[in-house]
Amino acid sequence: MRENDKHFYKNLFVLVLPIAFQNLMSALVSASDAMMLGMVNQDSLSAVSLAAQVQFVLSLFWAALTIGTTILAAQYWGKNDRLSVEKILAIVLKYSFVISFLFFAAAALCPRVLMHIFTNDETLIALGAEYLRIVSWSYLLAGISQIYLCIMRNSGRTLKSTVFGSVSMVLNIFLNGILIFGLLGFPKLGISGAAVATVTARAAELILAMWENRRDDVVRIRWSLLKESHAVLRKDFVKYTTPVMANELVWGCGFTMFTVIMGHLGSDAVAANSIAGIVKNLISCLCIGIGSGSGIIVGNELGSGNLVRAREYGGRLCRLSLVMGAVSGVILLAFSPWIMRYAANLSPQAQAYLQGMLFMCAYYLIAKSANMTVVAGIFCAGGDTKFGFLCDTVTMWIIIVPVGLLAAFVFKLPVLAVYFLLNLDEFVKLPAVYRHYKKYQWVRNLTREETVLSGYAETEIPLQK
Repeated sequence: MRENDKHFYKNLFVLVLPIAFQNLMSALVSASDAMMLGMVNQDSLSAVSLAAQVQFVLSLFWAALTIGTTILAAQYWGKNDRLSVEKILAIVLKYSFVISFLFFAAAALCPRVLMHIFTNDETLIALGAEYLRIVSWSYLLAGISQIYLCIMRNSGRTLKSTVFGSVSMVLNIFLNGILIFGLLGFPKLGISGAAVATVTARAAELILAMWENRRDDVVRIRWSLLKESHAVLRKDFVKYTTPVMANELVWGCGFTMFTVIMGHLGSDAVAANSIAGIVKNLISCLCIGIGSGSGIIVGNELGSGNLVRAREYGGRLCRLSLVMGAVSGVILLAFSPWIMRYAANLSPQAQAYLQGMLFMCAYYLIAKSANMTVVAGIFCAGGDTKFGFLCDTVTMWIIIVPVGLLAAFVFKLPVLAVYFLLNLDEFVKLPAVYRHYKKYQWVRNLTREETVLSGYAETEIPLQK
C-alpha cells in the first residue's frame, strides 16, 4: 500500500469510527426515549417527538457553529498553529452561549407557544410543554460542551471526545429507564423523567469537558482569550460560518416543516414518522461519521498546503459515502421486520405507515450520505459554504415544502404519498452538487500568517501530538 494510502486510511479510521460511534450513542438516546415512552403510551411518544423539534432547531445553530469551527480549526491545526485554534474556540463559545440562552428562555418561559407550532392536539401540547420546561436547562449545558468536544475532534483528541460524549449518552439511557418507570426506588416521572435524564447527562458531559480543560498541554478554553475580540479571526469565522448558518436554518426549518406537515396528519402519522426518523438516524451513523470526518481530513491537508492530496482525498471520500449509504440502506431493510415487531404497541394504522416509511428511508440514505459528505464536509473544508445555502434554499423552500403542503392540505393525498414527496429533497440536490464539486472551488488554503492575525509577532505555543 502506498504511503499516501496508509495516511488516508489511518485518518479515516481515527476520525470516522469514533465520530460514527458518538452519533450512534446519540441516536440510541432518542431510540430509548421513543421505546420507553412508547411503553407508557402513544401520546407520550408523539409529544416528545414534537417537543424535540425545538432542540432540533437549536442543534442547527450548533451544527453551523461546529462546521464553522472545523473549517478554520482543521486548517490551522494542519498548519501547526495551536494558538489560533484556541482563539477560534473562544470566539465560537461566546456565540454558542448567547444562542443557547435564547432557546433556553423560550422553552422555559413559553413552552405551550412552541408546541402550538407543531400540533393542534391539546393533549400533545400539554405533555410536550411539561417536557420542554425541564429539558430547556440542557440547552445551556450543551451549548458549551458541544463546542469543546468539536475542538477536541479537531485537535487530535477524537477518541477522548467520543468517550466523553458516549459516557453522557449511556448515562442518559440508564436514567431514562430509572426515571420514566420509577425503578430503584425513584418516583415514576414518565415524560418528565426523560427530560430530567437529558439534563443530568448533559451536566455530566460538561463536567468531563471542563475536567479535560484543566490540562495545559492541549487546546483549551483560556479565559484571557475569551475577553479579547480576535478581530481578524472573528471576521474569517463569520465570513465562512454565516452561509453555513443560513444553510442549516434553511434546511432545518424546511425539515421541521416536514414534521409540522406530518403533525397535522394525525397521531398515527406522528408516531410512525417519529420511529422512522429514529431508525434512520441509528442506521446512518457511519454515513454521518464520514461526512463529519471528511471536513477534518480534507481541511488538515488544505491548511498544510497539500492541495493535490486534498483533492484526491475528496474523491475517495465521495465514493466511500455512496457505498456506505447503500450499505446503510440494506441494513435498514434487513432490520425492518424486527423494528415492526418492536412497534407492536402502535395502532394498526401507525404500523402500516411505519412499514412504508422504513422502505423509503432505505433508499433516502444513499443520497443523504453523498450530500452530507460533499456539501457539509468537503465543500466546507475549503470555505466553499455559499453553495449549500443556495442549493437548500431552492430545494427545500421552492420545491419540496410547497409540494408537501399542497399534497397534504390541498390535494389531501394519503400519508405515505406525502411522506414520499417530502423525502425527495436529497435526490433533487444530487445533480447540482455533483456539478459544483467538479469545479473544485473548495480546494483552498484559508489560513493566515500569525502576524496578520494579531498585528504583531506572537510566540506560537508548540503542538502536543
